[in-house]
Amino acid sequence: MKLSMLRSIGEKREKDFNKLGIFEAEDLIRFYPRAYLDLTERTSLKTAYHNDMVLVACEVTRVMPVNYGNKRKMVKAFCSQNGFPFTVVWFNQPYVAQKLKAGEYLFYGRVQNKFGQVSLVNPTFEELDKNYRLKGIVPVYSLKGSLSQKIVRTAIKEALQKCDLTSAIPWQIRQKYDLAPLEAAYHQIHNPTDMQSKDNAAERIALEEYFVLISAFKIIKGGKEEVRLHNYTVSAKEVKGFAERFGFEFTNGQKNAVNEIFENLYSPVRMNRLVQGDVGSGKTAVALCGIFMAVKSGFTAAYLSPTEVLAAQNYAVLQKYFPEYKVGYLAGGMTAKEKREIKTALKNGEIDILCGTHAIFQGDVEIPKLSFIVCDEQHRFGVAQRNALAEKGEGVDMLVMSATPIPRTLSLIFYGDLDVTTITDKPKARQEISTSIIPEYKYGDMLEYIRKEAESGKQAYFVCAKIDDDEEGAIMSVTELYEELKNRLPTVRFGLLHGRMKDKEKAEIMTAFKEKQFDCLVSTTVIEVGVDVPNATMMIIYNAERFGLSQLHQLRGRVGRGAEKSYCFLLMGADGDTARERLNTLKESTDGFKIAEKDLEMRGGGDFFGTRQSGKMLSDIKNLRYPTQVIFAAKRLSDDTFDGRYADERLRMIAIKKYNSLKDVVLN
Repeated sequence: MKLSMLRSIGEKREKDFNKLGIFEAEDLIRFYPRAYLDLTERTSLKTAYHNDMVLVACEVTRVMPVNYGNKRKMVKAFCSQNGFPFTVVWFNQPYVAQKLKAGEYLFYGRVQNKFGQVSLVNPTFEELDKNYRLKGIVPVYSLKGSLSQKIVRTAIKEALQKCDLTSAIPWQIRQKYDLAPLEAAYHQIHNPTDMQSKDNAAERIALEEYFVLISAFKIIKGGKEEVRLHNYTVSAKEVKGFAERFGFEFTNGQKNAVNEIFENLYSPVRMNRLVQGDVGSGKTAVALCGIFMAVKSGFTAAYLSPTEVLAAQNYAVLQKYFPEYKVGYLAGGMTAKEKREIKTALKNGEIDILCGTHAIFQGDVEIPKLSFIVCDEQHRFGVAQRNALAEKGEGVDMLVMSATPIPRTLSLIFYGDLDVTTITDKPKARQEISTSIIPEYKYGDMLEYIRKEAESGKQAYFVCAKIDDDEEGAIMSVTELYEELKNRLPTVRFGLLHGRMKDKEKAEIMTAFKEKQFDCLVSTTVIEVGVDVPNATMMIIYNAERFGLSQLHQLRGRVGRGAEKSYCFLLMGADGDTARERLNTLKESTDGFKIAEKDLEMRGGGDFFGTRQSGKMLSDIKNLRYPTQVIFAAKRLSDDTFDGRYADERLRMIAIKKYNSLKDVVLN
């Protein structure tokens, strides 16, 4: 059902919903709240943590507009909760001074506790004896353009009434496991009666979505085992000789990965394999061995990278290790003439290995004798984008790589269309990175240490949490951080990098940083996958509690790539036992897979499998919280469905639609 068929959505609102990735009424139903305001319990400010969102009943004793020059910029109220004094401030909301009088009120807002002085910042409020809005469980949605919370809630309510909410799980399986109705779960997730009902609904919806996803992989993988078309002639002895070019002995994990690729290429079906390993575990060397197997057998190979920065780095590596072969480069930032020349050379069979970015997907790119593809950082590509490159040849063998650790127990489920190789060995040459959690009172000392290190020639990354919709103003934006650091450390040269920049600009900034034109780079998480900067020895992450542990581990892996001792400093914007326990896990471990397991255990599947972890396939449910056991329950239901031959045509259609929804997404 199209959005325009809903009474509450006109042309302008439809465009704003489109910006959120919502194009149909069914998308609205799966547009889950990013948070819930639990207004069922009131909080004592005496026990509240800094940055907590709280609902407090209190008495307002005085309201005072604060003037700066001739303009009113702030309203300040003096309040008391059972004799405990605190203040409330509203920035750029002068009308509050007219609405708020002395008396009893409810406030809902964020706590600021600095040096024992407690305040609330920009809270919503209503009179205590007229409590109509600040109560119950209130869903909060991400917004764009003209959309408000009320508009989104109204549209979702209408979609729930008009859309088909029938479960895709066959009735025999629903009956066998006594599953709750899916329709009721959707209503509860958007309008929960209490938090337990919301959690139960999240589990039921997650079970449904994972069931469909896992079933899709079963259906698609069934047709993936294509008969091998390319006959490789390279010998094991020749592969071993090529591996000696690297000048170091492969770890057992690397040897196992190379052996599995070799066995795949001599098997009767084409290869579709994932190699996942921690940062620095030697995946690139494994991939190059696979490319050697192809070119030595007389075929052409391609190496796909998600960014031009990474593609250029891989191009240099390929030229170094394949001096006897012709290596080509194709990327969007090249001139039209350069692109024409490389495409002509490809068509004429003059290139043995093609390295590049999404530009390789273009329809006029012809790659004769293409037999082997490496797809680097696979979580940055949709399934069909990998397939689009594979279609440049027939029966192409595919090797995809990921440095994003997925818990071993789950990788076989969520890379369902791939065979999985995991490299678990620790890299031999890399130093351990010392990780510290920096309390607020030591922030100045940390900056002074970084200043001294920068002046001695070392470099640092400053990473800011990427917040799309920080309504409470609690998180400093990357540009604000950039300006603050320049003011506090005037002798240090800072560069700025974020996702809204064009690819060419990003590449120029990263190159300048590598060439030491900047001492420090202030960035969002776009540096998570980027060029190696061996001289960068310090990683500073702000509001670290807002990141997943696996992502923090990836960011930490940007340093420690040279011979110098490296450090990672974690800054917490909000304290709390859970947040500190999570960050202590990172402090105490450098094993990406152990960290991923802990992250999954503590945050649950909904948070762990966000878009950064596994692409659009799980974006429908990333904001839901549910136990990881739900994922395994979904697999059991899917196994029962296919073993019992209950998979009907409707399930197949829904599953294939889900699988196809992975197609057109590239993450920034």
